[in-house]
Amino acid sequence: MKNSLSLLLVMMFAGVFALAGCSGDEEASGASGDGKLKIIAAHNQTSPDNPYQIGMEAFKESAEKSDANIEVEVHAGTLGTSESELVEKLKLGAADVVLVSPGFMTKTGIDEIDLFALPYVFDSYEHWESVVDGEVGEEMESIINEKSNNDFKLLGYWSAGVRHYYGKKPLNSMEDLEGLKFRTQTSGAIANYWEQTGAVPTSVAWGELYQGLQQGVVDASENSYPYFVQENHHKTDNGKYVTETAHDYTTRFLLINGKKFENYSDEQKDAIMKAAEASVQKEREAVNKQEEKYKQQAIDDGAVVNEIDRQPFIDLAKPLLEERAKEIGAQDLLNKINEMK
Repeated sequence: MKNSLSLLLVMMFAGVFALAGCSGDEEASGASGDGKLKIIAAHNQTSPDNPYQIGMEAFKESAEKSDANIEVEVHAGTLGTSESELVEKLKLGAADVVLVSPGFMTKTGIDEIDLFALPYVFDSYEHWESVVDGEVGEEMESIINEKSNNDFKLLGYWSAGVRHYYGKKPLNSMEDLEGLKFRTQTSGAIANYWEQTGAVPTSVAWGELYQGLQQGVVDASENSYPYFVQENHHKTDNGKYVTETAHDYTTRFLLINGKKFENYSDEQKDAIMKAAEASVQKEREAVNKQEEKYKQQAIDDGAVVNEIDRQPFIDLAKPLLEERAKEIGAQDLLNKINEMK
């Protein structure tokens, strides 16, 4: 009797440990209870019409249509509206796919990325696309992976449109920026550039910028039409005047945790890479369509749009680009970018 009871207890404990082991394996691999690979995909924008959301939904649709048994859960600002939060969650495994900007990525110690965020490094959307989809984009992908020790694997380059000035008065020349409290980065090469124009770089969180413009915390800001019009910045007194400076053809990085990716099956890896390609195509299409749509909406809402001679701005940026490229050891990359103009 005692032997039977002992044998029963051993079997019960063995079963408990086996279940615990299975649960741990599922958690580590991202598998859900039904055996699906569950992927948490996140970005920091909250508007359902934002190109980021359109791109992530395309990623989800493609991945889930595959035969790789994948489920994708998309978070639009619900895991955090700060890119630093998203990247931290990516490293810790609380998110699997995230979207981030060059400006933030340089804070992780990957200085070369800064090249993609500097003013007037690209002179057209076609130039930007040829760079990121070509040899330079491939080199940057390798740099990101190696310097992050495989914490970050690049899945694709998204666009966030072309960025322009908007503020309480139009710009007819660079001198009109003198003394303006301008919402942008407050340190580094980008801040240095705007300081040289005469503006005063000022830090305001994106989620607080509407109020900041409305209350005069800042006199002006900069972004692409889909982003600032969706947030109604153009309806404030300090966002009414838009000058098309076109100083930044914007790059965004779609990232996955490289270490987790290595543990996926070949079928899952293939499905994820195809989903990334689908998301790149859809997101860029959405940006291009929305540029004109939201420009027209801004005008219809009473915003005043003007063009400006960009050459003085381009000339000011040139030595800054060369200096920063030298500092971060990216002169060859900058030369290749310039050769493609």
